[in-house]
Amino acid sequence: MGKVRGIRGATTVEADVPALIIEATKELLQTMEKKNQIVVDDIAAAIFTTTPDLRSVYPAVAAREMGWTGVPLSCFAELEVSGSLPKCIRVLLLVNTELDQAQMQHVYLRGARVLRPDLVGGSVGEDN
Repeated sequence: MGKVRGIRGATTVEADVPALIIEATKELLQTMEKKNQIVVDDIAAAIFTTTPDLRSVYPAVAAREMGWTGVPLSCFAELEVSGSLPKCIRVLLLVNTELDQAQMQHVYLRGARVLRPDLVGGSVGEDN
């Protein structure tokens, strides 16, 4: 196996409703898997964050429902920063891969596309 690489992703939901959060998180994770050709066994860990206005369910529930039963998952609350994007779910996947960091494809969906317009549309690059 190669090195551990980080892949970032983010999405938004319309409301703090468990079904919406799980649906959006699954869409995000599935897109990240597809764009980066990820096999679940290669995922070292996933770190989720949500903005303070999302409290009804852990986004990690979506990963478990997708079969990520052996992947270490953690959920945290984002800092409450004035003017930041509301109702946002973010994830940092740590993946074992032979690819270089520059080859990782970060994914920003829905309203989160404004966070990294330089990476929207399948571009590759590092995320801050």
